[in-house]
Amino acid sequence: MADFNLTNFDPSTFILMGIPGLEAAHIWISIPFSMLYIIGLLGNFMVLFVVGKEQTLHKPMYLLLCMLALTDICSSTSVMLMALCIFWFNLKGITVGGCFTQMFFIHMFPVMQSAVFVAMAFDRYVAICNPLRYATVLTKARIAKLGLVGLIRAVLIVLPMPLLLSRQPFCANHIIPHTYCEHITVVKMACVDATVNRTYGLVMAFVVSGLDLTLVVLSYSLIIRAILRISSKKAYEKALNTCTAHLCVMLTSFTLFFFSALTHRFGQHISLHVRIILANLFFLLPPIFNSFIYGVKIQELRDKVVKYTCRKGLRL
Repeated sequence: MADFNLTNFDPSTFILMGIPGLEAAHIWISIPFSMLYIIGLLGNFMVLFVVGKEQTLHKPMYLLLCMLALTDICSSTSVMLMALCIFWFNLKGITVGGCFTQMFFIHMFPVMQSAVFVAMAFDRYVAICNPLRYATVLTKARIAKLGLVGLIRAVLIVLPMPLLLSRQPFCANHIIPHTYCEHITVVKMACVDATVNRTYGLVMAFVVSGLDLTLVVLSYSLIIRAILRISSKKAYEKALNTCTAHLCVMLTSFTLFFFSALTHRFGQHISLHVRIILANLFFLLPPIFNSFIYGVKIQELRDKVVKYTCRKGLRL
């Protein structure tokens, strides 16, 4: 594989180096990365397919699962397409506009995912704590509005990041030691003081995630209290299984998010290539965990997935 020429490049282009120090192993690193990416895609597309085909699953909880699956697919794709181009074809150049566009999407989808988690917690709260009003409070139209509000919020929060950076001058060396245009990595390339950019990115990340996590914790505190009061063993187990699935997914995603954000900003003692690999896993692991956890823990969804999988197997 030919080396990328770092001495002659377009000044309007950034150069993504992939994983510095492990360039010779890029093709081997791409194997587990691409496998994780494909597994995540298959799992989430299966959720979308099954929910779309089964009328009995056209309920608020499953519609929210579809929103989560879409954010997982888009989030991992926004990172992995460029990463695999670097690993497989040594295509390291990306225009400044393309870099800012990628930056917008890779930060927008996690914020959108966080909003979906809050909506899912609210859905379970109404279903368990106020079941008689569930059908009137959480209609399909209201779920669509919640999704739209979450999308608008994500766009408004993340859009200032690339807009603020686009006003900054960058040094002659346009080399980004990463597989994608991560905000803080690009900020470090600015030739002027970029305190505003650093502060905005850090504050927004922790304020948004902290607020959403607080709402989720509050909802599930009330939900758990209500579950403990359920007298019917069957209803108790069903409610507990559904909530356990939601909690596992949310804890996994929020833990990975905070870990990734902290290692990017304060993990200078961690090797660069380790930080970059962990940053990529942040986008690759949640899609797999989410589809697997929901497929295992929610019986109604699991039964439908098995039904379509067996039907497909018999046809083959």
